[in-house]
Amino acid sequence: MTTAPLPEERVGAPQRAIVTGSDSGIGRAIAVALAGGGVDVGITYHSDEAGAERTAAQVRDQGGVRAVVRRLDLTDLPGAAAVVDELADELGGVDVLVNCAGTGTRQKALEMDFSTWRDVLSVDLDGAFLCSQRAARRMIAAGKGGRIINITSVHEHAPRVGAAPYCAAKAGLGALTKVLAMELAEHAITVNSVAPGEISTPMTGQGDVDPRDEHRPGYPLGRPGHAEEVASVVAFLATPAAGYVTGSSYVVDGGMLLMGPQLSGVHGDDAWREP
Repeated sequence: MTTAPLPEERVGAPQRAIVTGSDSGIGRAIAVALAGGGVDVGITYHSDEAGAERTAAQVRDQGGVRAVVRRLDLTDLPGAAAVVDELADELGGVDVLVNCAGTGTRQKALEMDFSTWRDVLSVDLDGAFLCSQRAARRMIAAGKGGRIINITSVHEHAPRVGAAPYCAAKAGLGALTKVLAMELAEHAITVNSVAPGEISTPMTGQGDVDPRDEHRPGYPLGRPGHAEEVASVVAFLATPAAGYVTGSSYVVDGGMLLMGPQLSGVHGDDAWREP
């Protein structure tokens, strides 16, 4: 077996990225952050085309970069993942894939029908797997290495009542991240996950909220996060400076996960048992 060349011998600064689910929230912040580093960005959306076009406008506002928009329906698999190839063709390749598209539920497992379970798994896990396959094949063919970054959640690491398929999918995506990191390392492709906690976005009902004004006494940093604080971690992982980082999960949660044992001793009722 031959030894793979060092990443810095093959991987320069990224030029083209695809960010799924980038019509708002964390995905939009990631697309704009990458564009700020001179990266052309492929943007995908499921239903909010206007939101995706707003992201594209913000990307172009960074100056000297391109933005390409496509609809991606990850409930229509495996065929929908071909959008990755369409975007790569239009951009002239793909150096970075960020799997950010996701969905979830607030329903106990015993009350959930199978179609709901499968819909969440399809979008959050199957979709990321298929998009990663497509992007990795492109990166390998180009021979210049690359980056795959999966946006998971603190629920990659810890459960939540009422979120069985979401937690299962994010934990599965965390494990997939590690397997892909091992399998793709010989091609100088790194694979990592970023696991946000509570972030002020439309998905959490806080699209117009300044997280600095929100009090969260159960978090060590005392507030929710901003989408840009997640995007900055992703942007770092996309750079050559992160060339020796692979198979890792970067938790961005203001210390939330640290508080499990600490908070369990101060709960005064059983309200936590409900979604």
